[in-house]
Amino acid sequence: MDYFTIEEDKTSGYTGYVDGSYKWGLPGVICPLCKATWGGGGYMYPSVDLTPVLALADFETARAEPIEEYERLREMVRPLMPPGAVLGPGTELGPFVGWGRGRFGSFVTPVPWMLMVQREPLEKLQAEGLRGLKGCRPVLRFRQRSAPELLELEILPAGDLHPDCLPPSPPPCARCGRDGVSLPDERLLDTTTVPEHLDLFRLENHPGFIVCTGRFVDACQRLGLDGITFQALPTRASRNPPRR
Repeated sequence: MDYFTIEEDKTSGYTGYVDGSYKWGLPGVICPLCKATWGGGGYMYPSVDLTPVLALADFETARAEPIEEYERLREMVRPLMPPGAVLGPGTELGPFVGWGRGRFGSFVTPVPWMLMVQREPLEKLQAEGLRGLKGCRPVLRFRQRSAPELLELEILPAGDLHPDCLPPSPPPCARCGRDGVSLPDERLLDTTTVPEHLDLFRLENHPGFIVCTGRFVDACQRLGLDGITFQALPTRASRNPPRR
């Protein structure tokens, strides 16, 4: 199987722009061991409805909290998450709320780690049998009469980079798990970690990095879908596959 990264097509001529934030989220953490204050980075679950949670106000303001408070809130929402979800500090939850304007292609990338698609192209891709394409309705106001029906794709974390492409680094913090490893310029996908049930996913430990299969690329090109480009992602198999 071939794999690709997804990027905004800056030559398409579309003027579409979307801005906003998620309705809810987990706080970032203040770690007593490594002394880092951190959170965010790409874990986003727009399908999650937190209205059954009693202390809903605890999830409405972006902030950092002592790690014990983050862990308490994380366990409150865990039963509501989709299978395979990773709940890192700063995880964003619920619908994306904001506004949009301009002329949109089939896909739009408000930020590099987020992917929206118009309804008709999504339905065409689902009809092709592509796996793991779940569209979630954002809450968007459009500053124009003719507004597109955009859906956010809920992209689950799965797979990761091959150790050979990562720079030397100290082990992750034993308390909060922060490793501080940035994405290398030359990337290798570890084929022993990739999912067999998804044609679109984000890397588990680098969730800002979206990957798709060759099946996804072929379907988009055959259907004439636009707004994004694809770059081939080299792969390599680990000698010692991780346990999952």
